[in-house]
Amino acid sequence: MFTGIVEQVGEITSRTTGSGSVAFGVAAPVLASSLDPGDSIAVDGVCLTVTTRGHDEFTVDAVAATLVRTTLDGWEPGRRVNLERAVALGRPLGGHLVQGHVDGIGTVARVIRKGEDVRVAVEVEPSVLDVTVERGSLAVDGVSLTVARLDEAVAQFALIPYTWSHTTLHRLEPGSRVNVEADLIGKYVRRLIEPYRTPAVTTRDLTE
Repeated sequence: MFTGIVEQVGEITSRTTGSGSVAFGVAAPVLASSLDPGDSIAVDGVCLTVTTRGHDEFTVDAVAATLVRTTLDGWEPGRRVNLERAVALGRPLGGHLVQGHVDGIGTVARVIRKGEDVRVAVEVEPSVLDVTVERGSLAVDGVSLTVARLDEAVAQFALIPYTWSHTTLHRLEPGSRVNVEADLIGKYVRRLIEPYRTPAVTTRDLTE
């Protein structure tokens, strides 16, 4: 479990394709020494398992299913990534409950900057939109963000200067692909009410 509060921005140093998986090396001078093989870590919002660890770097493996459902398929050495260790009991929950289980790939529609005011609009999949509310939370590339506005299939966010400068979100531009995780509570609520939802009435239903 994570909170969406980025601890360090790391860098992909290597990509090694294996049998059904890809291993990534990640440079993280601040966090690497605190990790052990088997630990969970969120890398751009994707929960991955540490396989090896050096003083300044660690490695993680991603299986084929993860590559398909996330932006990992496009990661190459030099890419900067948001990093967060699994939350420990007793640590403040500064963001929101994040599992590191990506629900869909979003596409940045626009980025508007006016001085220190930054607004980012991301097109999200219907399954994500269905459990998203204004003033609720979404994780974008592992960063806990508050939804400022919803317009059809687009979620808009207002970023504070600290988030803009201390994460990889400042690299975003129209067309950028991002990992999106919907709010955990919203997903459970949708699951609980699913049996009681009224099916949508179609034109065919009315004519039969």
